Amino acid sequence: MSGGGRDPATALQAALVAAVGTVVTTFDAPPVRAALPHAVVEDAVLARWGGAGIDGREGRVRIALHDAGERPVRLRALAAEAEAAVAALSGAIDGGWRVVALRLVRSRIVKSGGVKSGGGDRWTATGEFAVKIYRER
Repeated sequence: MSGGGRDPATALQAALVAAVGTVVTTFDAPPVRAALPHAVVEDAVLARWGGAGIDGREGRVRIALHDAGERPVRLRALAAEAEAAVAALSGAIDGGWRVVALRLVRSRIVKSGGVKSGGGDRWTATGEFAVKIYRER
């Protein structure tokens, strides 16, 4: 990798954790224990692209938000806020990488668990984003 700094997947994940973290507590891996609601930014799946003097990556990254309740009303609102925070991410991120494009490809909310102590069901909102990043060599 030329230019030093973080690898592209790690730089992208850190930037997304910071962005979504403005909305809800966010982790870069599933936590052992965490209060609800919270989010997890999964590892990005990236492929190489580029041209003369440009080192680029494009791919997909998923962000999952978790909450509990009889209905996913709060989760819907948090998912919309997280989507807006991700959409606002542009320009420079760590390691000299720059975000070229980041757009929502698909999203869904599903019931993801049984009754939690104190009542309520668990819900998961998942957003999958297409991403393109680059840095100059």
